[in-house]
Amino acid sequence: MTSHDVKAFAAAGPAFAALEQLGPIDWALWRTAADRLEHRLAGAPDLARRIHHLYVPVLAFAAAQARASRRHPVFIGMQAPQGGGKTTLVTHTLALLPELGLRGAGVSIDDFYLTREEQLRLAAAHPGNPYLEHRGYPGTHDVGLGERTLNALAGLGRDADGRATRVPVYDKSAHGGRGDRAPDTAWRDVSAPLDLVFIEGWMFGFTPVPDASITDAHFRAPNRALEAYERWYRFLDAFVLLRATDPNFVLKWRVEAEEAAKAQGKPGLDRAAIEDYVRRFLPAYARYAGGAPPNVPAGRRLVIGLDERRRPVRAPGTSAIPGAV
Repeated sequence: MTSHDVKAFAAAGPAFAALEQLGPIDWALWRTAADRLEHRLAGAPDLARRIHHLYVPVLAFAAAQARASRRHPVFIGMQAPQGGGKTTLVTHTLALLPELGLRGAGVSIDDFYLTREEQLRLAAAHPGNPYLEHRGYPGTHDVGLGERTLNALAGLGRDADGRATRVPVYDKSAHGGRGDRAPDTAWRDVSAPLDLVFIEGWMFGFTPVPDASITDAHFRAPNRALEAYERWYRFLDAFVLLRATDPNFVLKWRVEAEEAAKAQGKPGLDRAAIEDYVRRFLPAYARYAGGAPPNVPAGRRLVIGLDERRRPVRAPGTSAIPGAV
């Protein structure tokens, strides 16, 4: 595309008006980032839309947050449905940060899941509760481990050159796909200086609702567990929300992701088991999805919808202006 075509196409994206609110668009960097992504994602479907309406806008949003802050690293949360591509998005965003003179790290809240032994004890303590039987729901994470990790990452700012910390790793393929925390020898090393830290998860940003509004007695335990996650949210400076235009897309996406992993030779659940697993999450999407932690100002939120093919679109019920609904 010519420079004029790039500008026109980008301006038609669901996040562009929000980005304009943050300051002038650096078109030279936009084009450079897009060229890098075209090379790395060659052959991917709907590539132009994914690049100019999702990947580069999230990169530009993150860079604007980093440049506007006096404190580093800046923590950016990301909520997206399971199978929605959040981990891939963070990976490519981190790879592009050096083009902007920035350094970053990514953390998935999945890596803070309880160990397999702890998860089995949790399930035994809540017999018959389908939401706490397996990993995934609020209450199945080690919130203390996550808080300690985020606190350590917060200490790796621009003035901490030479310092480092270790980030836990969760092995989802262990125990036939039920998962377990990897031994600490497999944990990741993250070193300073950092400008940005991304924290992503399907339920990251969910907040509890009044117990009186819940009719499913089993759902009350994970709802109450959400209160503890505010210990993570307090680190946040900004937030990216990727909303499925229909929550039922999640089942299809998660099955596709599981089957893709198995096609690569990784252990995993069979189709019936993964469908059963994902259906347990649909009540949470109906109850919580699409909200950001209240401590993140509306002007520091970016909301983008995803259609059935995971293409970026205007999110249901949102304005083009960040945080407006």
